[in-house]
Amino acid sequence: MIWNLGSINADHVYAVPHIPAPGETLAATALTYGLGGKGANMSVAAARAGARIAHLGAVGADGGWMVERLESYGVDCAHVQRREGPSGHAIIAVDARAENAITLFPGANREIDLDAVKQALDKADPGDLLITQNETNGQVEAAAQARARGLRVVYAAAPFEAGAVRAVLPHLDLLVLNEVEAQQLSQALGTPIEELPVPQVVVTLGAAGCDWIETATGARHHVDAPRVEAVDTTGAGDTFTGYLLAGLSEGLEMQAALKLATQAGALKVGRHGAADAIPSREEVAQAAF
Repeated sequence: MIWNLGSINADHVYAVPHIPAPGETLAATALTYGLGGKGANMSVAAARAGARIAHLGAVGADGGWMVERLESYGVDCAHVQRREGPSGHAIIAVDARAENAITLFPGANREIDLDAVKQALDKADPGDLLITQNETNGQVEAAAQARARGLRVVYAAAPFEAGAVRAVLPHLDLLVLNEVEAQQLSQALGTPIEELPVPQVVVTLGAAGCDWIETATGARHHVDAPRVEAVDTTGAGDTFTGYLLAGLSEGLEMQAALKLATQAGALKVGRHGAADAIPSREEVAQAAF
């Protein structure tokens, strides 16, 4: 079982010729709305991969449709809280090269009741997985509670903030971050990634795949990503992480789980959108890479 203390956002995605520069006014060529947020994306990815996953989060009075969308993908939303204010949302600009720039409004994602999270985790079993990211409150508290209950704790270090990672590190079994975040964290802590006080680290490398580091030995293992034509990188990292967790929760070895995750991420970048564009396990299995 996977437990995800994660954000739930409404995504407003604007297609633009290029990412706007400071002070630039730029006309968008298209606008779409959809379900997003790193937490929601990861929950959908894990569910689409066939895992059992419960989402721990919050939406505002305007967020009922997002909960329904999560449930339609097989995510357990019994512990999603309701708040009176607005839900989280994101303004996403996607350019012709599939690169993006994102502005987040946290909304209800930063108003999660931690007593309710604790009550939910009381139902978890030792060996279950907890994943959290830096888009909600309560990351450290949930990680500590999960670790005390014998869960495996995973942190996706985005949006990146060195202080947030430093605070949660003592409770982690696995840290997932991208290449830029890894460099920033290493500089902030004055410690090589290979020597972080967490058993396993996964560094995503975009089209180049990912590296998996076992810090006890410093061993670094590389997994290539399939070559694909990217049209939208939004949610690709979240798809990767959700599939990685699903693989680990079903007992796959790390190398096999990473291969599955890179294949799912590669399929995602070939589609426009975030959570609603995440491929199913069947689609990943049938992909001709």
